Amino acid sequence: MKVLINGAGIGGLTAALMLHARGIEVEIHEAAPELRELGVGINVLPHAIRELAELGLLPELDRIAIRTRELIYMNRQGQEIWRELRGVEQGQDYPQFSIHRGFMHKMLADAVRARLGDKAITLSSRGIGFEQDAGEARLLLEGGGKAAGDVLLGADGIHSAIRRQMFPDEPGLKWNGVMMWRGAIEADPLADGRTMIVAGGFETKLVLYPIAPGTTPGKVLMNWVVCHRPGKEGDVAPKREDWNRRGTLEELMPLARAFGVDVIDLPALVRATPEFLEYPMADRDPLPSWTDGRVTLLGDAAHPMYPVGSNGASQAIIDGRALADLLAAQDPIPALAAYDAARRPATAQVVAMNRQGGPEGVIDEVERRAPDGFADLDAVITQEERAAIVRGYASTAGFSAEQTRMRA
Repeated sequence: MKVLINGAGIGGLTAALMLHARGIEVEIHEAAPELRELGVGINVLPHAIRELAELGLLPELDRIAIRTRELIYMNRQGQEIWRELRGVEQGQDYPQFSIHRGFMHKMLADAVRARLGDKAITLSSRGIGFEQDAGEARLLLEGGGKAAGDVLLGADGIHSAIRRQMFPDEPGLKWNGVMMWRGAIEADPLADGRTMIVAGGFETKLVLYPIAPGTTPGKVLMNWVVCHRPGKEGDVAPKREDWNRRGTLEELMPLARAFGVDVIDLPALVRATPEFLEYPMADRDPLPSWTDGRVTLLGDAAHPMYPVGSNGASQAIIDGRALADLLAAQDPIPALAAYDAARRPATAQVVAMNRQGGPEGVIDEVERRAPDGFADLDAVITQEERAAIVRGYASTAGFSAEQTRMRA
């Protein structure tokens, strides 16, 4: 069997490693002329780290990333709402990692080239569509070329050409009205250097966490995100050309000053960051199917979701594991149908919960009830209500401590 993968992002590269580990030939096509260390911080949850550990990548993750030990939710005034241990400290069999997206991407690309060979990834090779017959699937390439295999995997992101051919009349991106400013800079650590903080509420939110050891002793590479809602649900999403544009201090500094969180001097952190980017918080509606015969979707091409709950990259990694297992066990067409049946409903649930705020919904709810802060948190929202929001999400998304200890 030979699998074509359109897209060499985190999902496509992980799937390639999973398939190779099961003896399946892989050919990856990537539109970019080079693989660069782009982006800022992401979190990868224990149920996905388990899969990367089985690929032998845990030592490298420990070298380039941070094992997240604790997560703290606060309101905009800096009052604590929820605190919990994460990863192995929480009783999981595997850690949660906070990592620079570019560092993780390079780690996976290096592993693919080392294990599959330097020619496994073809750069400057943009897939624009597909065709298939009873015997093979073909990736149509910009410029008129084609690549043929038994299976085609569309791992080409939120603007997927493969998805667009499957569903040409699909509505556009869904924007919830939130813009995100994201940056990373070396700074003093928070608490023990392995702590993640999410503060604010529905209208304005702050996320802080370290994503790598610093180059200077005693420092960490600190990832920061400021979210603000200038629009409303259902507004037209910013044009694709406006994504990843450089943010400006004029826009961001008034928002940075709105937080009373005293764990860090946020305005100073923002001013010191040489460059930061602006993104809309967007997703797409779940599809009725990911699969057309020998062609299927994975990762953001299949289930783009709001970046709450640390689930985007994690779900793409789990997609790769599920697909590889099924292709190793049966013929392509029934394998892809089984993959679709297993992963599509599960990820649709996560997309829906992320639209409701995911586990961060706990701070949204506190802001609704007590926008000016509180004297008694339990009088605003009970411990049981807080636990239902945070732990209910973990269970639905498949990374509760009990679930990760039970190997599917």
